[in-house]
Amino acid sequence: METLPTIWFIAIAVLWTGYLFLEGFDLGVGMLMKLFARNDKERRVLLNTVGPVWDGNEVWLLTAGGATFAAFPNWYASLFSALYLPLLLVLLGLIFRAVAFEYRGKINTDRWRTSWDWAIALGSFVAAFGVGAALALSTTGLPLNANGDRVGGAFAWLTPPAILGGFAVVLFALVHALAFLMLKTDGEIRHRARRWLIRWLPLGLVPIAGWVLLVQFQHGKWWSWALTGLAVVAAVCAWLLARKAQEGRAFILLGVFLAGGTAAIFSAVYPVVLPSTLDPAFDLTISNASSSDYTLGLMTVVACIGLPLVIAYQAWTYWVFRRRISADLIPQSHTVLPAVLQRALTRQS
Repeated sequence: METLPTIWFIAIAVLWTGYLFLEGFDLGVGMLMKLFARNDKERRVLLNTVGPVWDGNEVWLLTAGGATFAAFPNWYASLFSALYLPLLLVLLGLIFRAVAFEYRGKINTDRWRTSWDWAIALGSFVAAFGVGAALALSTTGLPLNANGDRVGGAFAWLTPPAILGGFAVVLFALVHALAFLMLKTDGEIRHRARRWLIRWLPLGLVPIAGWVLLVQFQHGKWWSWALTGLAVVAAVCAWLLARKAQEGRAFILLGVFLAGGTAAIFSAVYPVVLPSTLDPAFDLTISNASSSDYTLGLMTVVACIGLPLVIAYQAWTYWVFRRRISADLIPQSHTVLPAVLQRALTRQS
């Protein structure tokens, strides 16, 4: 076994799991802006639940992509070039979403807020779908030739596994967001989130379960099947605990479900990092896709120093903003003049 490439294969799997866990409820809350919230005050409650943390959550996406580029450059080159179009859409979705978070409250009109609400919801959907499709293709395969280049047109990536993976992440994000809102809000939003979670959790986890089972039937090993069983048990327990209003435990067990499912997928395809649907001989593995041992060793040292600091900082952020939010704490929308304009009007008067 190649130790350093294996360590970094596991590290990248952990980074993607961290991204899906943190950004999962984040993207889900964005989509729920138009699916769940009933009025502007409720939408502002939803925004305030993720307001202090959404940009920090996206660090995990950048870190996962950067780690793939540095540790497995051939994997990065083949995957990102083959998925240039969907990943460009993901980038645009994240940009529109980020701008909407900042601009939504700048003008006090319903039309202005509604436009940015749609930007948040659609940007969150596109980002979740694109990331899910990319991860699914990385575990089920792309039409790659012997050079690692994609064979086919710009939409050769648009396959049933890609669509399954896209909807798997979208629906998981929605379910995870409901669990987060149940934990982070109070009042009517909290109770409605619990009702929705109990109703939709079994259906919302079907696509991601299908993705896991697809990979297991293709490449499964005994330990990946055991991890799949763990994920199923965690999902059932999360649903039962949600029915009992044990919100924190339900949220954590959804995270266990995600961790078990992603671990099952990545451990099943190991040591392949990107299968070729044309010929198994063209598969990219941890051996032919990785950087040198020197590069991986240096990255390991940097990661051992930097990753704990990132985790500690994010944990501190969540602790500081741990209080529940309710609609009663949200003031009425009102127009605020910029400081420069306020000073100018004061001088004139």
